[in-house]
Amino acid sequence: MSRSRTAMLASLALIAGASGTALAAVPDGTALAAAPCTVAYAVQNDWGSGFTTDVTVTNNSAAKSSWSVKWTYAGNQRVTNGWNAKITQAGADVTAANESYNGTLPTGGSVGFGFQGSYSGTNAVPAAFTLDGVPCTVDGGGPTDPGPTDPGPTDPGPTDPGTPSTRVDNPYAGAKVYVNPEWSARAAAEPGGSRVANQPTGVWLDRIAAINGVNGGMGLRAHLDEALRQKGSGELVVQLVIYNLPGRDCAALASNGELGPTELPKYKAQYIDPIAAIVGESKYAGLRIVTTIEVDSLPNLVTNTSGKPTATPQCDVMKANGNYQKGIGYALNKLGDVPNVYNYIDAAHHGWIGWDENLTGSATVMKEAATSEGATVADVHGFITNTANYSALKENNFTVNDTVAGKSVREAKWVEWNRYVDELSFAQGLRTQLVSVGFSSGIGMLIDTSRNGWGGTARPTGPGATTSVDTYVDGGRYDRRIHIGNWCNQSGAGLGERPQAAPAPGIDAYVWMKPPGESDGSSTAVPNDEGKGFDRMCDPTYTGNASNGNHLTGALAGAPVSGHWFSAQFQQLMQNAYPPLT
Repeated sequence: MSRSRTAMLASLALIAGASGTALAAVPDGTALAAAPCTVAYAVQNDWGSGFTTDVTVTNNSAAKSSWSVKWTYAGNQRVTNGWNAKITQAGADVTAANESYNGTLPTGGSVGFGFQGSYSGTNAVPAAFTLDGVPCTVDGGGPTDPGPTDPGPTDPGPTDPGTPSTRVDNPYAGAKVYVNPEWSARAAAEPGGSRVANQPTGVWLDRIAAINGVNGGMGLRAHLDEALRQKGSGELVVQLVIYNLPGRDCAALASNGELGPTELPKYKAQYIDPIAAIVGESKYAGLRIVTTIEVDSLPNLVTNTSGKPTATPQCDVMKANGNYQKGIGYALNKLGDVPNVYNYIDAAHHGWIGWDENLTGSATVMKEAATSEGATVADVHGFITNTANYSALKENNFTVNDTVAGKSVREAKWVEWNRYVDELSFAQGLRTQLVSVGFSSGIGMLIDTSRNGWGGTARPTGPGATTSVDTYVDGGRYDRRIHIGNWCNQSGAGLGERPQAAPAPGIDAYVWMKPPGESDGSSTAVPNDEGKGFDRMCDPTYTGNASNGNHLTGALAGAPVSGHWFSAQFQQLMQNAYPPLT
């Protein structure tokens, strides 16, 4: 059957015959029995060795409580990962079965799923599909010709996801948030992981190659195309982490990047410019694209340069050449020109810059960056704290205003004269400071709650003993780290508050920007081609340095290179989740 004929049949209105059989009305008035099912197979991206595909199945037979779609490839295509279906492959034969949440398929209803694959040679659309063993008619489309029954990213269809999104004060309000299918598949594959596999997480663009996809993985366009599919007729936020500054993260080896301290031109031309071009394409205008701009960068210029006990030569270099401010300014300027992009600058966490001098100094440096390379404060929609960190959202058992045994809580060894003891109060206080140095009074804050739940059996149920200020704080604090300066794969951590919009005054959203289960760094030296070094702060046997008061690191053993899947950590995060998982 020709493609146009199949598309026509799939789009015709069904009418009920006198016998109750579903019929399709065709232009010449003839009534034909409707096909029991229709499959629209649309290749969204194809880069010569891999591809992403969306599949939509329409059921025209009796309602189903579960389903299974099968097809056979003519070539050597291999499915590498999928979403919204359990996909298996034996030779050329592929089976896609429903997940627990999408098994219901009513008469006339449709269900969609997608996957990523690899191939060599040709990538032909399969010739035949079955739904529960029954042959379906096939509408095989592609990115340039999705067909009238399969609106694709080049032809948004009746829901028109390409229509420009109206700019709003809080992009998360009234919107769904993109579920990264690659992370979702890894989470779902873990025992118990299905409880959180549908949570939205950030998409990390941590090197130039990530823009087009690494090792057969989804690139930026593939994620945005999938976001259009998830969007439907409503609003949807896509969270991107822009993370590839020259001399990146000058104080930590585990998260060093591919660009040297002076490679600002390469950062601009080969990293930011391509990203800005893609997110600026008209077909993505209906998405709300939230960017986290350069994690763990600007605060290093305040806390880890000469004169500070944690100074590093690398941070002195970056302070002297100004490429952190220039790079971030350029990113803000270019991405800020896209009307549906919302830029949030990374702003560390309370255990890093919560002290008065660090807070004011960081706000000043952030203003410098926001007014560099053509950027203005208008290019900044807000800031994000606690990205990929573990600081508790709200410590309910003590405050900085408490006094115990004649001493202020600020004198406790855990607090060390910090002005803040948790992320919520810090984010709200930092917001006030940022407005005071010239940022808009309308800026919003995000807090990464992906790994700061600190639940489980070790979670205190009330304040500590009032014997001393230290027993009071240590006995009552949710954050169970050995030292607040510990940041790598922390033992005892748990999933935090689930992503939600407008949870507190001044806070645009709680987000899971760091995908839970992705490592912070390797426990031992691991050779890699990603520019990521070995940081002793990820070694559980290391007895520390000035940044953590010369304490043990509290890191989990057996961790892979940063960004790689760490199953043991993911299991711990679920076990210690707070609020607990159900």
